[in-house]
Amino acid sequence: MNTIAAFLAPLALLLPAGMADAPGLPNASGDDAARLVFDASEVGAPLDLGPQSAAPDQPLTKAMQPAEAAQVRIEQSITIRITPRPPRTDEQLLASLPQGARPTAHIEERKIGSCVAAQGIVGVQTGQDNKLLLFMRDRRIISVALEKACSSRDFYSGFYIERQEDGQLCAKRDKIHSRSGSKCQLKQFRQLVAVRD
Repeated sequence: MNTIAAFLAPLALLLPAGMADAPGLPNASGDDAARLVFDASEVGAPLDLGPQSAAPDQPLTKAMQPAEAAQVRIEQSITIRITPRPPRTDEQLLASLPQGARPTAHIEERKIGSCVAAQGIVGVQTGQDNKLLLFMRDRRIISVALEKACSSRDFYSGFYIERQEDGQLCAKRDKIHSRSGSKCQLKQFRQLVAVRD
């Protein structure tokens, strides 16, 4: 008998707890089947799970509500790095010179406007005082004067510029940034031209 009780105990746990003393269940067996008497007065109000009935301080109800929309702004910035021109050996310089008598020439600075194409810059080299030399893809050499408070020595390892919408590097508008953190505004551009004597 203990084995039958052990077998039926888990089944008894599956039955609802209030089923044993439920009102209206007959104890008889046979033709009188067990009937459940439903009394509508004992039933409570329906459960309302809408957001208006939820308490505002409950974290689960806040998680179910849609998030408030906020404005998102995405900005993109492109930084261009201009590196120093690789040093050329004396043998390379001598090989590029024509053989024979060299004509004498001197270097002049000529006005070229206030902007150059940023993508056209191949390299940079420090010049005298507050000047930098820009080497362009079209084989031009452009001298850039920096504002008086700046020194060209700060840009010995090149500089960074933020790319503008027009793709130009302009005097009195753009600033160049060194790797050490200094910033300088460009004052003017001049093209270096060799003029024969």
